[in-house]
Amino acid sequence: MKRGGVTTARSWKRSLASGAAMALAMAPQLRAAPLEAAAESYRHYLIDDLGQALAGARLLRERLAAHDAAGARSAWVAARVGWERSEVFTSGFVPELDQRIDAWPDASHGFHGIEASLFGVSRTDTGAETDALIADLAELNAQLAHVDLAPQRLLNGIARLAFELGGNKADGGESRLSGTSLKDMQSNADGIALAYRVIFADAVAAADPKLAAGAQSAIERLQADVKIADLRNLEADRLRTDSEELVALLQMAAPRIALDRPTLEEGSR
Repeated sequence: MKRGGVTTARSWKRSLASGAAMALAMAPQLRAAPLEAAAESYRHYLIDDLGQALAGARLLRERLAAHDAAGARSAWVAARVGWERSEVFTSGFVPELDQRIDAWPDASHGFHGIEASLFGVSRTDTGAETDALIADLAELNAQLAHVDLAPQRLLNGIARLAFELGGNKADGGESRLSGTSLKDMQSNADGIALAYRVIFADAVAAADPKLAAGAQSAIERLQADVKIADLRNLEADRLRTDSEELVALLQMAAPRIALDRPTLEEGSR
């Protein structure tokens, strides 16, 4: 009886150890599953924002056809909002379309090619360029229903956009001819906040509440940095500091939610 009891106890300990090891091995997958579900819930925000960009481009085409320069400019500006909020996604998931739609500063097509004509020299004969923009945005919208929204790539996108916001965009922005660079930056910051809240905030808070509070605070400071009335009032050094701090915090958070540290290279996994 005693020997059997010892054997049973040893078997129980081995089973317990085996179960603990299995639980540890499965922990990353268990953490990843909620992230994948959260990334999926982000999809409808992308569909809404990029649908807004497409609708704005179509309205732009209508106003150009009517030779309504003022209406065309307003439509161009409106189309940019949804696009800029979605840059967390676009450069890493659809880099070729991103280049066709939003290349700068040496753009001969896409948003900025049209901007040069419409705002730079007040021309409304950019119908062909606008048709190409509409076709590219339509192609992108068609892909949104089935593209794999991998959490790692979305985290890369947040970090990359934050770094860009504090880098070359802090030096004057990309929409200088239209005078809407500040609006672009505000939409970028709002896009970062949205993607982080929907996809990563809960997971980071569960893994490390202190780190989560730091990341949320950094995002709020980033939004505050660009929530100003005039680009001339932008404190570029502070924006750079806050963007770099956010990137560093995201790199610290990634291993805690079973992801790799985010990379700043476009098109990374």
